[in-house]
Amino acid sequence: MKKLAALFLILFAVAAVGCGSTESPNQEEKILKVGVTSGPHAEILEQVKKVAERDGLKIQIVEFNDYVQPNAALDQGDIDANAFQHQPFLNNHVKDRGYKLVSIAKTVILPMGIYSDKVQKVDELKDGASVAIPNDPSNAGRALLLLDQAGLIKLKPGAGAAATVLDIVENPKNLKIKELEAALIPRAIADMDIAAINTSYAVKAGLVPTRDGLALENASSPYTNVLVVREKDKDNPAFQKLIKAYHSEDVKQYLSGHFDGSILATW
Repeated sequence: MKKLAALFLILFAVAAVGCGSTESPNQEEKILKVGVTSGPHAEILEQVKKVAERDGLKIQIVEFNDYVQPNAALDQGDIDANAFQHQPFLNNHVKDRGYKLVSIAKTVILPMGIYSDKVQKVDELKDGASVAIPNDPSNAGRALLLLDQAGLIKLKPGAGAAATVLDIVENPKNLKIKELEAALIPRAIADMDIAAINTSYAVKAGLVPTRDGLALENASSPYTNVLVVREKDKDNPAFQKLIKAYHSEDVKQYLSGHFDGSILATW
């Protein structure tokens, strides 16, 4: 009987420990890994992170230095979401690389601008002036649309976001267009007459779009940025918390106060 009683005590103790462990307040919480490019997108996500924590969502910010790695990392499962790209760019990656990625919310727009160290206005450009534009398809088309908007070239009707240099039907100043990696264009601006630069890279280079841009995309631009996840995970409740935090009044006020109108909320 003594042995039987001792056995019951041992079993009771094991059960109690087991039950206690399932209710431990220190149980590890899920941390959402969100990829961004360094610069403005990372700065904005820092504010989103603070808001999300108040709603019980923990975010780990993962920074990248180019436009290719964040989608590759998301597709491979190294991160849970990313917030750095506009819809046309995502569409190109999905089509060309077969990624099963989808956008679940709009975030901000960073208007692409035309910058120069050599002229103060685009109409000061001389014949044969050099122009740097991004070399990835979606941003190249975006830059060409901006050059069209600025009156420097004319594109074939209907070219839209998929425009290439082959769609230029009028080039009155005989501009010499050079396609470069988007991240490198701010460093090349001294060697070019003008350059079309994404705001994320312009800000990192110390440029203020509303002050230094010779021309900026207008409010009708289709290049609003989006929050992206894997298609199979789009219904994860954690992403609704992420969207709620991103679309908060706190983040909207941060955008208007910190970026001087260079980055706009699109929700």
